[in-house]
Amino acid sequence: MLFQVGGQGSRPTFFEMAAAQQLPASLRAALAYSVGVFALRRPFFHKILDYEDEFFALLMLVLETHSLRTTDASFSESLYGLRRRTVNMASRKDKQKMDSKHLQLPGLRKRQKVLSVVFLVILPYLKSKLQSVYNKEREARLQASLLGDGLTLDDGESYIDQAEVSYAGISVVGLDASRITRIKKQLSAVIAACYPWIHASNEGLSFAYQLLYLLDATGFYNLGLHVLGVHVCRATGQEMMDSSSRISRIRSRERERLCGPPWLKAVQRLLLGCIYTTLDYAQTGLIAAVFFFKMMEWWYQSAEERMSAPTVFPPPPPPPRPKVAEGGIPLPPDRALCPLCSDKRVNPSVVAVSGFVFCYPCIFKYISQYKRCPVTLMPATAEQIRRLFHDL
Repeated sequence: MLFQVGGQGSRPTFFEMAAAQQLPASLRAALAYSVGVFALRRPFFHKILDYEDEFFALLMLVLETHSLRTTDASFSESLYGLRRRTVNMASRKDKQKMDSKHLQLPGLRKRQKVLSVVFLVILPYLKSKLQSVYNKEREARLQASLLGDGLTLDDGESYIDQAEVSYAGISVVGLDASRITRIKKQLSAVIAACYPWIHASNEGLSFAYQLLYLLDATGFYNLGLHVLGVHVCRATGQEMMDSSSRISRIRSRERERLCGPPWLKAVQRLLLGCIYTTLDYAQTGLIAAVFFFKMMEWWYQSAEERMSAPTVFPPPPPPPRPKVAEGGIPLPPDRALCPLCSDKRVNPSVVAVSGFVFCYPCIFKYISQYKRCPVTLMPATAEQIRRLFHDL
């Protein structure tokens, strides 16, 4: 009964739709792992990992276009025996006659197929690129906050630009380069500020549609299907037979369009045959490759664990304690006392740059005023104060 949630008749269950939606992400992770295994022996495959988003988007573009053209379903939906059907709002008379809320028409229009490719390939690719830009900007901000130095990345880059301009003697090129760099930084900052809201809105809409689909309040599993006016339904035996005949008609028409001398037609037929065979076995081949590489990973990992015992290395020696500066505050003889107030520490906090522990109010006031550690006189900021919870 649990697996019938959200499914009535030709309508897929919630779990079928969730599995079909999660398949591309799982396939991408498995392909990335497979390419990483090959890259250990062939460094050429590292280039594929550098452009992982582009290669996966191109692969899914070919697979989704072929699947929508031949089966009226996405790549993952066709694997689960699902089909997309156009939904038109029926009139009141039609509702009374058919006793349904929607009138379903077989097949997809050309516009719906094109927009389906956009929702299945283009938008996930743009989301992945925005996610990478957001992660880079976040790492840069975190690194800048941890360094806490007066020299920032902007100062260094402007210094480099000025040096290049003075050395080359061409000020226009330097100004253009600095302007482009500034525009890129501003764009990255805008993306870093807007992406969390965009991601939260997208996830919220997805959750709302999935909840409504689970409660049988709507026939659309996500916003993309609602915009396209498409329902996902289980494929019947007749539809599968029609898909096979449609594929054969499309391929026969493509063979008839071949032109040129006989030898060129033979080469074109051979290439088309290879492409058709690759597309026919793409689903089975990709899924089989995923299971094969995961099985090999488990096999070699278990073999290595059996053959080699875990090696326990001794812990590294602690780093030397920072020395007290000449003008710094001397340390009290009792380690439980705060060097600033000479009383027992309250809310102990450590300065990350030096490692000395103080009372939180004392060290916060001192660093906010002098911007340095009171013992070592090393530059420090309030963000580099870490609370210690040794009593937990």
